[in-house]
Amino acid sequence: MINLEKVHNIRHTLAHLLAASVREIYPGAKNAIGPSVDDGFYQDFDLLKPISSEDLPKIEKKMHELLKAWDVFKKEEVSPEEAKKEFAWNEYKTELIEEFAKEGKNLTFYTSGGFVDLCKGGHLENPSKELPVDAFRLDRVAGAYWRGDEKNKMLTRIYGLAFETKIELDAYIIQREEAKKRDHKKLGPELGLFAFSNLVGPGLPMFLPKGGVLIRELEEFVRNEKIKRGYSFVRIPHIAKTALYDKSGHLGKYDAMMPIMKDQEGMEMVLKAMNCPHHFELYNSYPHTYKELPLRFAETTTVYRNEKSGELAGLLRVKALTQDDTHHFVRHDQIESEIEMILDLMDSIYKVFGFSEFLVQISVRDQENKEKYFGSDELWEKSEKILIEGVKKWGKPYVIEQGEAAFYGPKIDIMVKDAIGRMWQLTTVQLDFNQPENFDMSYIGSDGQKHRPAVLHAAILGSVERFLGVLIEHYAGAFPLWLSPVQVKVIPVRTNHNEYAKKVFEMLKENNIRTEFDDADTNLGGKVRDAKNNKIPYWIVIGDKEIEANKVTLESRDNGNLGQISQEDLLYKFSEEIKNKK
Repeated sequence: MINLEKVHNIRHTLAHLLAASVREIYPGAKNAIGPSVDDGFYQDFDLLKPISSEDLPKIEKKMHELLKAWDVFKKEEVSPEEAKKEFAWNEYKTELIEEFAKEGKNLTFYTSGGFVDLCKGGHLENPSKELPVDAFRLDRVAGAYWRGDEKNKMLTRIYGLAFETKIELDAYIIQREEAKKRDHKKLGPELGLFAFSNLVGPGLPMFLPKGGVLIRELEEFVRNEKIKRGYSFVRIPHIAKTALYDKSGHLGKYDAMMPIMKDQEGMEMVLKAMNCPHHFELYNSYPHTYKELPLRFAETTTVYRNEKSGELAGLLRVKALTQDDTHHFVRHDQIESEIEMILDLMDSIYKVFGFSEFLVQISVRDQENKEKYFGSDELWEKSEKILIEGVKKWGKPYVIEQGEAAFYGPKIDIMVKDAIGRMWQLTTVQLDFNQPENFDMSYIGSDGQKHRPAVLHAAILGSVERFLGVLIEHYAGAFPLWLSPVQVKVIPVRTNHNEYAKKVFEMLKENNIRTEFDDADTNLGGKVRDAKNNKIPYWIVIGDKEIEANKVTLESRDNGNLGQISQEDLLYKFSEEIKNKK
């Protein structure tokens, strides 16, 4: 099993080593920040002259040279004055020092091999002996604004890859090459699924007819699964008065809200960045009793978030995202069983797509910055314990992440492994005791008295756009029959076969099979190639032999030529495969 702490320490140590090496090779270089990331590490620099990927080998060589003397990391607590004196030459470190001091954080220096850096820790104790020298490499050079703000200076970011072993590094590089072939930003436009427009704006995907089919099938599938489990579907507007988000706390604590606008009467309005405040008001619009709980409001609707352009990434991170959102209003004695139901729902949906390996992240409060969150210590401790116990009961591996909770409650984030071994964060479940207090929600209990419900916020797919981006890459664009925008293509060999082929085409369409008819006056090889390039699951070839036998020849994208088959058997095969989500 991967030792996450050790991997983090390896990567963080390498970020320090990279900073030391660049500063030695390039006098005057100023290192900014250098964290560990999912596949390695990076370090940002303010350089006197630009560098490129061609410079990475000499930097990497210097890292190996310096590593020999890095036999310890020495920690030293310093005052803000001492820290600013040490980094008087580096305005980036100075800014961080002043910020941390203002927040009351302890300031620490870590020194190894004579290189001093401002850092909170998390390194190998003896890098010269512990660092796997064949399991890292510098990867690429990019630009990055200081602190991700376009108003700040553009810095040079050097990325590195790092793992515990060379085998893991090599496997990751192979995986990444395969991922390039599956990149949804490349496959989506090639397969006619979605498009972006500079005139419409970044982060605002538009779906072409084939992409529209995928969205519809995904949403309908999840909707039906929720209806089976007693969800009620609601509908809310896309804007609200700012007073709603003042009440919920989002305007003060959530920094991705869209800018405030005013209507003709001067009323301040804002595009919704989340649906929960609207759903809370729906709950409060009529009285409730203990008998009707749990009450499960569901809605698949778009929210709008003011993401920075540098953080947008195809369908994976957008400004307009559609959530399969649910809010569960529950009695406190129902919380555990409701979480179990949500996880079971997620499990059953994901199995259809071949997702079976999960990693769970439980996001809890930052104990050092409690003022960032709504609610009492008692409520937070209670809700965090419930989530942890729920995940333990589910039996999946999990990690606890400090400081990643929403401001109103802890949450479960579920990562799934795709066809080439990558982990994607999809489902989110949040337990909320605070907003029911904030919105004064209540129900009448069996004792005739008012009681406060809890709320579970859950999105199974998460963002439909993100989920679709993941699916495109998971399937490499070759969707299963039930989901495929075009399920079968009918191909007459020559024009004199068109009449019979057209009858087959019409029969399939009448039975709700998504079918294309290719009657172009071109050769058979070109038509088949087109079906393969568009990753259509099946194509039907019709020539003299098929007409004579009153059958069709069926060919499969995944299994090759399946031979001749009657129209009745063909329809049965397709109908069963679609019904069983194969």
